[in-house]
Amino acid sequence: MLSIDPKYNSERDNYKLLIGSIVPRPIAFVTSKSKDNIINGAPFSYFNIVTANPPMISISVQRQGLMQKDTARNIIQQKEFVVHIVDEDNVGQINETAASLPANESEIEKAQLTLLPSETISVPGVKEAKVRFECMLEKGLELDGGEGHASTDLIIGKITRIHIDEKVYDEGKIIYEELNAVSRLAGNDYAKIGDVFAMERPR
Repeated sequence: MLSIDPKYNSERDNYKLLIGSIVPRPIAFVTSKSKDNIINGAPFSYFNIVTANPPMISISVQRQGLMQKDTARNIIQQKEFVVHIVDEDNVGQINETAASLPANESEIEKAQLTLLPSETISVPGVKEAKVRFECMLEKGLELDGGEGHASTDLIIGKITRIHIDEKVYDEGKIIYEELNAVSRLAGNDYAKIGDVFAMERPR
């Protein structure tokens, strides 16, 4: 078995090993609002649950050089955002939002997504997602990339409202065969939910 010390790898080499190993990764489509009221939308696959009590989720937003991405800057300034689950029906439109646009242009319009008002925050969500979470910023952490410069913004959000399409909901549970969430692999590869098996946890 290979044994690799990541400190001797380039950032790119570590990146390839991580995204190829930690699979599949759920994809969050995040809407946020700038101080000029421009709605930004972007997908992130460094995303997961933090805790259910209270319900919190995390998104890791890699910086471009020393520059914060629009999503991280908006969330830290405005302290609110919406997370949507990416599925087979909307993944094509969501992929369009990954294009690098100037901060004064909206990815939502480019992808022809439909904005919907939120109930607890001022940032809207998008109609095309079957599940979306309205979030308030709980904590934003700058992670050091070396030489005293932040390389990543780790965003932790507290969920203030959950919106679920009735088709994917059954007695308090999500029907994942109806949600059809997609996940990120490496490169240009994505994955659907494949074969499912059950296994009881030991008591």
